[in-house]
Amino acid sequence: MTSLVIGATGIVGGYIVDRLLQAGERPIALSRSTHSSVTDVEWLKGDLAEPDVFELPPVTTLYCTAHAGLLANALPHLYSPLLTRVVAFTSTSIVTKIDSDIAAERESVRLWAEAEQKLISTCDSLGVAWTVLRPTIIYDEGRDANITRLSRLIQRLGFIPLAGSGTGLRQPVHAEDLAIGALAAAASPAAANKIYAIPGKDTITYREMVGRIFDGLHKPRRIIPIPPALWRAAFSVAKPFVPNANVAMGNRMAKDMIFDSAPAKEDFGWNPREFRPKFD
Repeated sequence: MTSLVIGATGIVGGYIVDRLLQAGERPIALSRSTHSSVTDVEWLKGDLAEPDVFELPPVTTLYCTAHAGLLANALPHLYSPLLTRVVAFTSTSIVTKIDSDIAAERESVRLWAEAEQKLISTCDSLGVAWTVLRPTIIYDEGRDANITRLSRLIQRLGFIPLAGSGTGLRQPVHAEDLAIGALAAAASPAAANKIYAIPGKDTITYREMVGRIFDGLHKPRRIIPIPPALWRAAFSVAKPFVPNANVAMGNRMAKDMIFDSAPAKEDFGWNPREFRPKFD
């Protein structure tokens, strides 16, 4: 077996490379950034948006953490008869943000869903089995844009404001568990040509999720509920402290965003860790 990892310098892609190495493979890693110094990996520098400018050796399995639309367009250039499985990541946001209050978010997830379907159609036309994995909130302490961002806000402010009581349910999932799941899905005949939600092990409220971030920082939990109406009014003042935030984030704190992991458990043994982040 020879595996290609697209997006190998990202938090999930990096763990996929690590897991392939542990399994005894010498994977090929494609990334737009500078090659890694890891000698057991064949690093190729290239942009998935320009697949005709680089040549890849034949591979049997392709893992992609880049945007599904880019892969769908590039796959005919990357294809060889040896390719038997494509494992690609999208997101449960395709479901949870479809009715977002923010027009840009609705448009983004619409395009993401279209890209996912285009990738599936491309794989089908090439006769390549595919598996699409939709993670929930991805974290990797110190590196992600979700849990780590909240941890940095806690360190800066010493507290976290919530819109309302923060009762919406969440299932954070670690990036390394996603890599483990990707390899398991690629090896499972039962996972061929299916889409899976892959949530974390714990189903907890948004408030408890934030509380466990405090725990991981070894800080007392200081969580301040703010009435939703006041949250919206104050958001313009608070936004400079929370880059890339929008008012819809507060509205979603009361919304359940949970998914059934049973199909992934049954088909490829999905078994993620508890949500107990550590920021030592």
